[in-house]
Amino acid sequence: MAITETRDTEIRGRQHGDPSPARGPERDTARGSIGGGLFGRARGRLSGRGRDRGQTAIEFLGVTPLIILLMIALWQCALIGYTFSLAGNSADKAAHAGAIAQSMRGQACRKAAEENLPDAWEDEMKNPRCRTSSGMYKAEVKLQVPILVPGVLNWPFQVKGNGAFPVEADRR
Repeated sequence: MAITETRDTEIRGRQHGDPSPARGPERDTARGSIGGGLFGRARGRLSGRGRDRGQTAIEFLGVTPLIILLMIALWQCALIGYTFSLAGNSADKAAHAGAIAQSMRGQACRKAAEENLPDAWEDEMKNPRCRTSSGMYKAEVKLQVPILVPGVLNWPFQVKGNGAFPVEADRR
């Protein structure tokens, strides 16, 4: 490869970041500045990409804990919603089982309340209340809300689910 020399001595001695010879000291701001450099940025050896190196990594490391906290909060909200869903579904199934049972309605109600619950919620469930009231068989199920991992630690409050079903007439 042949080396060609340029006759322009002003270009030969320039280093990366030096102002171009076309711009003199009077044009030391970026193009497009307003008001003769009022909003422009100064160009020089310290400006440009060199001093921003690694800035993205530092900003990402600063935001990472916030992203993790947001994900934990969203997971906890999902667990609370899932617990509400489980409590309501369990109470509905318990009321239905108690209403159609021919005998031992309370036992059928309790068994149905625990039947479809995941183990972590079933272990922490308080005894469901099953009763007949004005032609309806009612069930109330209370479940503990887990903290982050079901079955390990629970919040001190309970989620309540209610269900009711019309009592079937005795078939004889």
